[in-house]
Amino acid sequence: MTGISAIVLAGDSRKVFIKEGVDNKSLLSISGKPMVEYVIDALRDSPLINKISAVGPSDLLKKHLGDKVDYYMKERESLFENVKAGMEPFINDMAVLIVTSDIPMITGWMITDFIQRCVQQGGDFCYPIVEKRLNEERFPGAERTYVRLREGTYTGGNAIYLNPAVMESCEEFAKKIIAFRKQPLKTGRLLGVKFLVGLMLGMLTIPEVEERFCRLLDIQASAMIVPYPEISNDVDKPSDLEMVVRYFRMQSA
Repeated sequence: MTGISAIVLAGDSRKVFIKEGVDNKSLLSISGKPMVEYVIDALRDSPLINKISAVGPSDLLKKHLGDKVDYYMKERESLFENVKAGMEPFINDMAVLIVTSDIPMITGWMITDFIQRCVQQGGDFCYPIVEKRLNEERFPGAERTYVRLREGTYTGGNAIYLNPAVMESCEEFAKKIIAFRKQPLKTGRLLGVKFLVGLMLGMLTIPEVEERFCRLLDIQASAMIVPYPEISNDVDKPSDLEMVVRYFRMQSA
């Protein structure tokens, strides 16, 4: 199958990590390697990734990553503006993969598998979700935001498969969804009272959630259940960093 290009979002300063000696959390050192480099290397390990753009402190990123990245874009004022900046080189592509810089445990085969699932499903927007049971088995004690649906309880991933052509029409709604991405109740309010009640009671099914997004945005949206919780576990706080450091120590033992 034909490959796609990827956008890496590395614009989050996260001053909570200032004591680690970095101004941008994507440059946190894990076993002597910047966190964002793990993500870039995983993308490069996937045969389905063509070119890569990185959005963030471009000079610093280029210093650490060099020619591993094709395009360096300076960070903007908001997450959505960063997405738009990263997409500029690929605006005429049929699809792109958007990932955050803080999922260092992701691997090339996981990226390949997710893209293949999205291509097989088709549509404009695909989002990975992971079962709570699987996440807790793999990473006990990890703090995640979960949503209960009829099929089970899930947490979201830090990657999106997206058709660039739908960006403009979805912009305002997407900005709100991004702002509320870790607040399920606020997300539910955007989608309607009936939807909110169903979400609170755990009565909604995955197809019902998909159908609601499709109607509101006039796009084809899909939630993809994936078997690798590494895509969901981002580094947002010191305890997350400690977990990731332990993970890589165990991998190298």
